[in-house]
Amino acid sequence: MTNRIVVVANRLPLRRIDEAWETSPGGLVSAVAPFLQERGGSWVGWTGAPDDAPAPFVHDGIEQRPVLLSQSDIDDFYLGFSNGTIWPLYHDAIRPPEFHRHWWHPYVAVNRRFAEQAAEALRPGALAWVHDYQLQLVPEMLRILRPDVRIGFFLHIPFPPVEILARLPWRREVLEGLMGADVVAFQTRLGRHNFGRAVRRFLGGEGTTRWLRAGDRTVRLMSAPISIDTGRYASLAASQPVGARVAALRQELGAERKVVLGVDRLDYTKGIDVRLRAYDTLLRRHREKAENVLFLQVAVPSREGVGDYVAMREEVEGLVGRINGAHGELHHVPVHYQYGSLEPHELVAYYRMADVMCVTPLRDGMNLVAKEYVASRQGDNGALVLSEFAGASQELRQALLVNPYDVDGVAEALWRALHLPASEERTRMQSMRRQVQRHDVYRWARACIEAIQQ
Repeated sequence: MTNRIVVVANRLPLRRIDEAWETSPGGLVSAVAPFLQERGGSWVGWTGAPDDAPAPFVHDGIEQRPVLLSQSDIDDFYLGFSNGTIWPLYHDAIRPPEFHRHWWHPYVAVNRRFAEQAAEALRPGALAWVHDYQLQLVPEMLRILRPDVRIGFFLHIPFPPVEILARLPWRREVLEGLMGADVVAFQTRLGRHNFGRAVRRFLGGEGTTRWLRAGDRTVRLMSAPISIDTGRYASLAASQPVGARVAALRQELGAERKVVLGVDRLDYTKGIDVRLRAYDTLLRRHREKAENVLFLQVAVPSREGVGDYVAMREEVEGLVGRINGAHGELHHVPVHYQYGSLEPHELVAYYRMADVMCVTPLRDGMNLVAKEYVASRQGDNGALVLSEFAGASQELRQALLVNPYDVDGVAEALWRALHLPASEERTRMQSMRRQVQRHDVYRWARACIEAIQQ
């Protein structure tokens, strides 16, 4: 009989709409759900609301096991240690991480709660797949509770160099937590190597780039870049409603104008401010031609009550206003700025409409927007300007790669992208499309699950 699979993630794959449950959109959910439905699986996670933990229930053939988080847990475990300590630290300390004992202890307690829920759901000899930075202690806790099961862990964000991780007062506890897994997987080889170096330094571990031993634990290390449901994006892009929306957008924005697009959560790691300064530089340097170019930035709300994110929004919107004030004309607004989320069909229409996609995070585990843009292109046109510090740069090598800290370099890459010869544009896009077609999210999920089962 096929082993049962239990996914352990911060959030359940559901959201409440008018008191009814609806499956959340997203690549992870769509990739993993078929495995859980086929093999009889469970999903352990938080509903997203404080003090909300209904009894386990089945939705779309998957047992849902909610974990209780109080408002205090949300403040200390989620907004505090997860997003005030680990998130900035693992993103190269772009913002100074905060180290508070009153955040660390709830992080431990909530991780234990997740591990206990997973332990209850697991059959003998089953498989647990734990996800991301909020739950780094779960593998070891679950190993103690259920030594009979296979455990995998996947980190969706970067794992930092040992010199940065060294700042964390609880670095040893986090590493020991991860070493409770049988397989620890990362987005890139760099993340895998950084983890290996950290285990050697702080736990006295030894091994290769693929296997590590520390104490009585031997763990397989794996680089497994996550991807997207490529077929879904291609199908949406080919649909009649999306085609009609593309035509309408082109009419609204100016059929003859070149469009540069940015789509990001409004997060300080995404480099939105840097790319806007680069666009301003492009306008100043190429004024006579840049009148035919506009920048469309979609900023998706994120952690709106957190100080750094409020400041980031103010900075971005201030930049937009200054650029439009300096370079705008009666019939030409250089930057179109949208603060809000887009429905999937609207997002794909934006991807199809844009001549250039600008993805310039200062550090990113992967960045699926870059892959979504490539998958949504109907022809072999379009250009991708991509940060070399995004995990996607290791796969989409035909993008125009940039150092996102180099404003002049990003400006020149944008100018080049807008003027690529058609033959070069075609060659680059065809290569990137082959990559996202061959390595979609389903292949990623199969590879991870098979590795954990071995």
